[in-house]
Amino acid sequence: MTSSNYAELVALDGKLGPRGLQILAFPSNEFGGQEPGTDAEIAQFAAGKGASFPVFSKVRVNGADCEPLYAFLKAQKGEVLGAEIKWNFAKFLVDGRTGQVVHRYVPTTSPSAIEPDILALL
Repeated sequence: MTSSNYAELVALDGKLGPRGLQILAFPSNEFGGQEPGTDAEIAQFAAGKGASFPVFSKVRVNGADCEPLYAFLKAQKGEVLGAEIKWNFAKFLVDGRTGQVVHRYVPTTSPSAIEPDILALL
């Protein structure tokens, strides 16, 4: 799932970045310890996958000490089984003009499947 997500995010960034899409990546080590590296190592890994979009420092996305951004995102768009992020590569589509969360996608949703929703906002 990691390789395909990165490949599709890089493709979307290249295709729709010039039209206004901004991809922001927030790694988290909460899911099976899959992000054990330092912030620099994670950024280097992402760059090796072709990512030129911002890859921020690791954050907590669940629990009382979660990053305030994620508390906001989850409050705007929960999931059927609750608001908590279930696994890596959960995705949120935010309208850059209003700051409102338009859609939330489960981790198994491929980035390319989101393209029509992105185009509707651009």
